[in-house]
Amino acid sequence: MDRLPLNALRAFALVLERGGVRAAARELAISHSAVSRHLKELERWLGVALLEKRDAGGLRATAQGQLLAEAARNALHGMQQAVEAVREQRSSYSVSVCTTPSFAVRWLLPRLPALQRSYPRLEVSVVVDQRLEEPGSFSSDLAIRTGRGPWPALLAEPLMDECLYPLLSPALWRQSGRFRDPEELCRMRLLHDRDPNTSWQLWRQKYGPAALDVRRGPRFASSDLLLRAAAQGLGVALARHRLAQEDLASGALVRPFETRVIDLGAAYWIVRPRGGAPREAVTILLAWLRRQAERTPLVRAERASP
Repeated sequence: MDRLPLNALRAFALVLERGGVRAAARELAISHSAVSRHLKELERWLGVALLEKRDAGGLRATAQGQLLAEAARNALHGMQQAVEAVREQRSSYSVSVCTTPSFAVRWLLPRLPALQRSYPRLEVSVVVDQRLEEPGSFSSDLAIRTGRGPWPALLAEPLMDECLYPLLSPALWRQSGRFRDPEELCRMRLLHDRDPNTSWQLWRQKYGPAALDVRRGPRFASSDLLLRAAAQGLGVALARHRLAQEDLASGALVRPFETRVIDLGAAYWIVRPRGGAPREAVTILLAWLRRQAERTPLVRAERASP
């Protein structure tokens, strides 16, 4: 049996239940275009039209669409009931948090041992998900997301600010003459994160040089891979400060430009479903995350090592 497109089925059911694409997008906390893509994906997968335009505007279900919508609503309702039943049966001290692989590896996991020492009965499960475009689709107790936020259909609060700056390995920096002038970037290989919020275009706009070709250089699927590539001497990365702190502290990476940074503002958010007071375990984790964020300085005057 082919794999069911569950996200598309959920979007389709909500379009009919809420009366349109816009309302469904608000419910799912995703863009209108994302909902439309889900609908097209589902129709292609089934090979039939599920929606048609009304004469007075708007959408309505075809005969096949009505049949599928009723079945999808019943199935989704049943799954929701099962999820709630399982949640009620698990340990009152268990809590799950969803975040990106890079944030989990470079910020969250190194801090969890301290959390366990303070709250030995707390059981924290970490779920990683690289997809950032649908923050409402997670099923964990809470999520830590990067992005602009907030998401109206969810409870969202800013966790930490972020900034960017160029980083490279000490060996590559020495081989390149320990440069301090941004003009020297024109002769260096640029490394790119696929996250559009960390584009080298931002650096060129603020610091130049105008001749810097921001299209050249390899791209990496995550911030963690980007930093690993820079530490191996593959080039210069425009990296997130929060995720690079351990590499800077250990000397694996250096900053050639001590005072130049790109401020991203509120870049990390705590996101969780609306409805009801959080369980005690969730409340403990939320308070701990806020304290950890307060203790993490945004920018330190890191000096490039010889």
